[in-house]
Amino acid sequence: MSDRPGPSRMHRRTFLQASAKAAGAAAGAAALGFPAVLRAQVPTFKVGAVHPITGPLAEPGQACRLGAQMAADAINSAGGIKSLNGMKIDLILGDTQTKPDVGRTEAERVINQGAQMLMGSFDSGTTQAMVPVAQQRRVPFLVDIAAADPITANVAKAVKEGQQKTQYVYRNFPTGSSFGKKAVQYFTEVFQEAKVSPKRVVLMYCNDLFGQNNAKGFQAAHAAAKPSWDIVEVIPWPEPPQDLSTEVSRAKAARPDIIAPITRPASAQLLLPEIRKQRLDIMGIVGPGSPGLYEAGQLATLKEDLEYVMSSLPWANFKNPRTQKVAEDYQKRSGGKTFDTNSGYSYDGILLIADILERAKSTDPDAIVEAIHKTNWSGGLMQYAGPVTFNELGDNPNAVTTMIQILGGKPVAVWPREAAVQKFVFPRPKA
Repeated sequence: MSDRPGPSRMHRRTFLQASAKAAGAAAGAAALGFPAVLRAQVPTFKVGAVHPITGPLAEPGQACRLGAQMAADAINSAGGIKSLNGMKIDLILGDTQTKPDVGRTEAERVINQGAQMLMGSFDSGTTQAMVPVAQQRRVPFLVDIAAADPITANVAKAVKEGQQKTQYVYRNFPTGSSFGKKAVQYFTEVFQEAKVSPKRVVLMYCNDLFGQNNAKGFQAAHAAAKPSWDIVEVIPWPEPPQDLSTEVSRAKAARPDIIAPITRPASAQLLLPEIRKQRLDIMGIVGPGSPGLYEAGQLATLKEDLEYVMSSLPWANFKNPRTQKVAEDYQKRSGGKTFDTNSGYSYDGILLIADILERAKSTDPDAIVEAIHKTNWSGGLMQYAGPVTFNELGDNPNAVTTMIQILGGKPVAVWPREAAVQKFVFPRPKA
């Protein structure tokens, strides 16, 4: 047998040279985008972002999704969640189709796919259907948009009475009752500022959970404040409606000075042209707060029928330079649309989740809930009355509305003074 090395053996120098080549090849592969075996995986925190991407509320739902994705991109590009080793936010997307049963199914699906928190879902009825899923699965649920008071109040009551151990559902959005209070306040202040005295207001609303809750909140706030104007008629319609001529005729018979509509996009597209068609002699259309009166698609469809319409809505703080920058980016990514209620509150929702995770320093659901309770956050882009906090019901009492008006075909903040970027026009000019 020879002592000379055989073909299966390798000298030390040859081995080192081969190893160096292999390492270089691996580095080159990584640089070209191929995975390296020993490359560390970046940890991710999965958020189930569930909104109406199709169906009657598709336009605002799509705005929610884009706002959420932009915020996640901003957080991740800035280094992720620092207290969790740079953990990235990863959105698992869901589509409620504007149907409560689908919303519940989508909540289950995204959790099964790994979602550690839920965020959504714009429509109050669908959001309400998602709540039991979050509670049963012990998955914290941040409601970015949905106003109906029972969404959080019912869970808080169940926990208080010992029927459930922990509340996992929290909301960073005005409730229906707070919508009502601010609307009555702003109506009165705008009338006074304009030096006019409307007396007769007709409230018209979509008869779904959102519309019922907000109409109830508006009427309760009116009864408590006792302003100089009266709600002389209250007219609901089934949502979505087929025709609103009868409801508008009934409103006209009440001889209103103000029409106060709570709409959805589909009903606004019927209501406003019908008001013009029936030639209601009114000072203006001033909404207590609802979708359908400011979105880009609505502006394109309704055109002059939306001009001078006012509505009390959660709105972005466009006096904040950060908001202005994000709004510019949003306009580019959305094909020219305005950074509004929907995109804005979903953007803030993801920023808020990042703040909660930074403080929780954990992905455990109960640690997240504990951090939510301790929230005192001032990093949002929307108009707030103070830092984001959560009360005993799980709501943010500093989530407030702003009176906007369509002027020159664009929605702008006009009241209160500290939020206004333009002077309102009221009463509306006569045709």
